[in-house]
Amino acid sequence: MAEEKTPQGEAQPSAEQIPSDVKTMAMLCHLLAIFTSFIGPLIIWLMKKNDHPFIDEQGKEALNFQITVLLAMIASFLLTFVCIGAFLIPAVSVLDLVFCIIATIKSNGGEHYRYPVALRLVK
Repeated sequence: MAEEKTPQGEAQPSAEQIPSDVKTMAMLCHLLAIFTSFIGPLIIWLMKKNDHPFIDEQGKEALNFQITVLLAMIASFLLTFVCIGAFLIPAVSVLDLVFCIIATIKSNGGEHYRYPVALRLVK
């Protein structure tokens, strides 16, 4: 099986090589985002980003996605004045929940998950 590469071209460790406490912290970045938006992932990422590259990667992913969701919610709120936002706010909320659950499960399994619709603002 070929070794996976990071966006920077570095080799990623396989799921078996990632310690369980590292997987747990990466999972918490995604899980806390469901309840705290970008605050939970930001705190964990800032505290643990230097401990392991997997936490750094998944923390940035969760943080970038939650910032994207926040921007989408602001745009949806502004669009409520033309009645479109009333449909967009629930759609963005459901997508946020679904993608966060998928990311939580994948990162707990040691997989390198990337959200499909996230602005890459935190590098």
